[in-house]
Amino acid sequence: MMNGNISRHAKQSTLDPRLHVEYRHLVKLQALSHSFRLLPHWQAKSLMAGRHSSQFRGRGLNFEELKHYQIGDDIRCLDWKVTLRTGQPHVRLYTEEKDRNVVILVDQGANMFFASTHTMKSVVAAEVAALISWRVLREGDRIGMLLKTPKACLWSEPMRGQNHVLQLLKTLSQSNQSLNVNSTDSVNFSESLTKLAQRDLRQSTVIILSDFLSLNLSDINKLKQIQRSNDLLAVRISDPMEQAIPDDAQWVMGDGNYQLSLHQTQQISKVNESFTTTATENAKALNYLMARHNLPLVELSTDGNHLSQLKRAIGA
Repeated sequence: MMNGNISRHAKQSTLDPRLHVEYRHLVKLQALSHSFRLLPHWQAKSLMAGRHSSQFRGRGLNFEELKHYQIGDDIRCLDWKVTLRTGQPHVRLYTEEKDRNVVILVDQGANMFFASTHTMKSVVAAEVAALISWRVLREGDRIGMLLKTPKACLWSEPMRGQNHVLQLLKTLSQSNQSLNVNSTDSVNFSESLTKLAQRDLRQSTVIILSDFLSLNLSDINKLKQIQRSNDLLAVRISDPMEQAIPDDAQWVMGDGNYQLSLHQTQQISKVNESFTTTATENAKALNYLMARHNLPLVELSTDGNHLSQLKRAIGA
């Protein structure tokens, strides 16, 4: 039994961190969670840093202001000391404290097992999801996850607690390590958005980590549906070769079923034109979607600096 454990441990230790993530590495990212805050420049009602003020007024926990009494105000909120002192009726207003649910959609589909520079897109998504999860836990909020794998969408209800986060990261690392060059998707990105929209989330922060390569008009409408009742943050993970492939070599491209050989400059130019158009249109659609709520489109690359890029984009 002991020899078997040692053997499995040695096998895990040989994983290339650029290709796959280990569970223990995702756990260690907790140490970085103190060095940034999630979009601290958001308005108070949209903060993901600790307790989140709601727009509901009433007899909550946090005192907000004194105001002159007006017809319709709750007389139970009358401040008698101020009223007697000023001779004018005043009421005390409070802001209700509400906890925040943060839900992360993590794309671990076959399309994410790709990189031409340093780190697989799937690894970037997994590490960013882990870092955000630890930050949410640090602030005492609930974290949930929709994990999009090649074969299924795995849903975890938003909950608090370190054990919950550890279970999310264990499932995430297992899914990530199952990806390989032979992986094919029987569940596409659009289906994962449908699953997320069907959750009918309310007053949550929804973060989507994907390359958004297959984004279409139907997907945009689903994102708008989610955005109507929640704060939505899109994090697009891209690789330079998805926008333009070098024209100084022969290329064989495939989707798992078909292959296309590119060896002429004219052929490569047409492919690059298509790549550039797709990338530009996707970025334009996502930027417009984020701008509706004055939020940024977070762009991460596969060059190995994704955690630093994340911190710069959403608030170090």
